[in-house]
Amino acid sequence: MLLTEFRGDFVKKNYPDKPIELTDSNFDENVKKYPLIVVDNWAPWCPPCRILAPVIESLAKKYAGKIVFGKLNVDENKEIALKYGIMSIPTLLVFKIGKLVDRIVGAMPESFLEKRLKPFL
Repeated sequence: MLLTEFRGDFVKKNYPDKPIELTDSNFDENVKKYPLIVVDNWAPWCPPCRILAPVIESLAKKYAGKIVFGKLNVDENKEIALKYGIMSIPTLLVFKIGKLVDRIVGAMPESFLEKRLKPFL
């Protein structure tokens, strides 16, 4: 077995196929753990966040093994929201190899979000 085959198999088995819950305490660990992670900054009282939630769920399943999606409740995790200057929600933060590479603000259809994320694969 080639190393890339082993690594690909390892990645697919260890990547979640649904959004993971992020907090102030586990945020940095998860951003470093996954080569490509999209963090949905949201709050339960936010209608656009509720509209975006099923899109995030769908993309997490579709891109399992390639992209990890995380959800950060900004009401409960103010430290990270402040650190990244989250002023509007939903805001998606895209991290590649631990570095912030994109910020996407607002709810959008799955096809639009998918087009924004594909260049990072």
